[in-house]
Amino acid sequence: MSSYQDRIEISTSGHRDMHDLTEAVTQIVRASGIETGLAHVHNVGSTGAVGTIEFEPGLQQDLPDLLDEIIPPDRTYAHEQRWHDGNGHSHVQATTLGPSVTVPVGDGEPILGTWQQIFHLECDVKPRERTVVVTVQD
Repeated sequence: MSSYQDRIEISTSGHRDMHDLTEAVTQIVRASGIETGLAHVHNVGSTGAVGTIEFEPGLQQDLPDLLDEIIPPDRTYAHEQRWHDGNGHSHVQATTLGPSVTVPVGDGEPILGTWQQIFHLECDVKPRERTVVVTVQD
């Protein structure tokens, strides 16, 4: 079994900021030379999330809106009471979505639907420098 790993560095503007990672992940998969396998995409940190979505303006608004509705920023969180950092909801939102996604690789490319892109969502309350680790294995 062979593997290849690289990183994507992104700067976010804070809570609700989404980035399309599809092209960067595709470049890493191509650089790996692996034709058939899996690409695992993982956000390093506990207040950012990774997943797949149709990366278009409506859903870039809908997903954070829904998260803020079910996990509201203005609710009292035990995390806030302990740390007073204003991001209790950020941890819960990121945990709900998850820090990673695994995508199949075929013919040296990520296998994604026509309207399916890989995204990163910043759930934290302030801008962050994020590292997303991509590991490709056959």
